[in-house]
Amino acid sequence: MTFDPSTLAQTWPAPSNPRPVVTFGAGSIVGDAHFPAYRKSGILIAGIYDPDFAKAEKLAAEWGVAAYRTAEEAASVENAIFDLATPPAFHAAVLKTLPDNAAALIQKPMGSDLAGATEILEICRAKNLTAAVNFQLRFAPMMLALKDAIAKGWLGEVVDFDAWLALDTPWPHWPFVLKSPRVELALHSIHYLDLIRQVLGDPRGVHAKSIGHPSHTVAQTRTSAILDYGDKVRCALSINHDHAFKRKHQACEFRVCGTEGAAYVQLGVNLDYPRGEPDILEIYPKGGDDWISVPLKGGWFPDAFVGRMANMQRFVAGEDKELVSSVEDAWNTMALIEAAYQSSAAPATPLARKP
Repeated sequence: MTFDPSTLAQTWPAPSNPRPVVTFGAGSIVGDAHFPAYRKSGILIAGIYDPDFAKAEKLAAEWGVAAYRTAEEAASVENAIFDLATPPAFHAAVLKTLPDNAAALIQKPMGSDLAGATEILEICRAKNLTAAVNFQLRFAPMMLALKDAIAKGWLGEVVDFDAWLALDTPWPHWPFVLKSPRVELALHSIHYLDLIRQVLGDPRGVHAKSIGHPSHTVAQTRTSAILDYGDKVRCALSINHDHAFKRKHQACEFRVCGTEGAAYVQLGVNLDYPRGEPDILEIYPKGGDDWISVPLKGGWFPDAFVGRMANMQRFVAGEDKELVSSVEDAWNTMALIEAAYQSSAAPATPLARKP
């Protein structure tokens, strides 16, 4: 078997006739990722709405787009894809503002908790919205290539999946996070858990512990989790956002092992966010004798956002048969997050007492 890394898929096909995008929310993620991605891919950004009009106006001026004074004005733009870059507690209210039969891309998480996700699902069903959640890690070039390598049998059958993060995350970039009761799993590791679901399917259950750190008041910034896939597949996550001891021993990586090959992935954007470092994908293929470096055509930020919106646009136009991370599928990721928080709150198995 020939293992040519240049044959691995890394991009999503572009829509033939993209619709304009209207964004709700003017937080840092919009200027750092959403707008750069849409501008890069040639998608028209119609405008932006934020309850803080001055904030929306400032970002709109930087990108040469409209700033809407009300949510209703933003929702009235015809034939638009509505891009919800809003905190999770506000998703439902924005969705209720949209016209029936509209198309919406919802920032993760899908609500503040599973009850919120269920409310969002019910709103989307009632209004007949074509809606997906912005789990854009699925569309990062390194992840598209990894999944293509797995599909081609380069790793054999996947039996191990490790996520290891030891880094210093600048939480003040997202002010609403500082007071949120659910942070690490719901707002960060949700990306990894969603990606794992796509690769391995839904687990039987989860063991998890998510805690904060004595140096600050953010609710949770450190997580250990094990996903139960039975006796054949092992899946574990070790997440530490408080490794504030310079770059040398920091890490943000996946190690994916199959029965006949393996893959190593570095998620570079999280190292010195938002500037970041390059993403890395290396594969030890079935029957090979060394690691192969896969030249990547872009990074998680902003290229994954390009692919995420491309799939949304193409599905609405009838060019894609599947809407990736639809609200129906994303609800299952939220169920996994909810189970992890329940596990974290439950007591551990106690040790036996010496007689």
